Amino acid sequence: SASFARNSLKDTNEYDYCLVSVFSLCSQAEGFKEQGNAFYSKKEYSEAFNYYTKAIDVSPKNASYYGNRAATLMMLCRFREALEDSQQAVRLDDCFMKGHLREGKCHLLLGNAMAANRCFQKVLELEPSNKEAEQENKTAGTLLEYERMADFGFEKRDFRKVVYCMDRALVVASACHRFKILKAECLALLGRYPEAQSVASDILRMDSTNADALYVRGLCLYYEDCIDKAVQFFVQALRMAPDHEKARLACRNAKALKAKKEEGNQAFKNCNYEAAYQLYTEALTIDPNNIKTNAKLYCNRATAGAKLKKLNQAIDDCTSAIKLDDTYIKAYLRRAQCYMNTEQYEEAVRDYEKVYQTEKTSDHKHLLKTAQLELKKSKRKDYYKVLGVSKNATEDEIKKAYRKRALMHHPDRHSAATPEVQKEEEKKFKEVGEAFTVLSDPKKKMRYDSGHDLEDEGSCDGGGDCF
Repeated sequence: SASFARNSLKDTNEYDYCLVSVFSLCSQAEGFKEQGNAFYSKKEYSEAFNYYTKAIDVSPKNASYYGNRAATLMMLCRFREALEDSQQAVRLDDCFMKGHLREGKCHLLLGNAMAANRCFQKVLELEPSNKEAEQENKTAGTLLEYERMADFGFEKRDFRKVVYCMDRALVVASACHRFKILKAECLALLGRYPEAQSVASDILRMDSTNADALYVRGLCLYYEDCIDKAVQFFVQALRMAPDHEKARLACRNAKALKAKKEEGNQAFKNCNYEAAYQLYTEALTIDPNNIKTNAKLYCNRATAGAKLKKLNQAIDDCTSAIKLDDTYIKAYLRRAQCYMNTEQYEEAVRDYEKVYQTEKTSDHKHLLKTAQLELKKSKRKDYYKVLGVSKNATEDEIKKAYRKRALMHHPDRHSAATPEVQKEEEKKFKEVGEAFTVLSDPKKKMRYDSGHDLEDEGSCDGGGDCF
């Protein structure tokens, strides 16, 4: 009996001690929480986080402590950690309304609209009149709609639409890397490389192993014709995520494009212009999205085409290159030369003027003046054509041609013709005389060939003396 009494007293003392210990711990945890609250109200969130963490260490089963730390982490923009704390809070207390609300807000900021919707629905179950949950739920619905529109736009290759949708979505889901990557990828596809690079770099500063961001960095370099550097980023992305299909395809295209272009260049250097032309054609089929590289390939093919005397096709290729890159000076110069070779002088002048406005060099000025001179000359009577000789004709060839044409158009040969024919032949006879007067005189011929106006070109009245 005495032994039983002693044991009972001992159990009672231990129980009392435990109660005191639990009460002491709870009091300590509450003290930490209050200190955290004080720092939170002063917007000293890092200190608040430290004290809420101490409260959790002392009392890890208290849902409100996780809720408070989640709120602090949100203020520190550490949304993934805030989400974890919010989820732990509602695991500990499924009726913790603020915990569900915070979890929903974290999902929303991270771009998980469906998950956010479930959280806000739970809040409305607990408190049907909660206006904040109602509004946030509508916002989640709007976010889902922007996602749907963006997916449809990407499928239709309407990249501007995707960028528009992602800009709107990121107003709500500002911490969503997925939305940022999609926007950056579409910016790259639109040729807005600095903007795309900036978005990808921001993500990589926070997460250097993000395969999507590495892929976008590589994509920008690839589209800017920095293929070797691009491949390095694609390989790095695949190292982080071996199943990254976009990085794998881009890496394959980049390597194939580089190899085919270099093969074409080598064939051109070896004067194998037909092979070069074919290789550039094959390279152009590899990736229609690579605007800058394809512009160079079109210009290269135009150069090969010009060597093969395919001047009209060369002009078309230069035009294609300029459509892809309207700042591509080399394509303007190549097209202008082809225009000169086909005697389309007005078009040549227009291209050379564009080049000279962009790069005012002495060489470009000379090319422009030459084209302008040829244009001026083309608007005069072509005396060489009148006589039917080339511009390199000798003095004897000019005399022979003159005699032949003069006989052909002499009025006496057409005395029996109709008045209309007589008038036309007389006109041609005079033109033949004018042409011979200029081209048979070395000084006049030199001035004519130089494009100068001839004030006294001399003419033939069609009389016998001229012949």
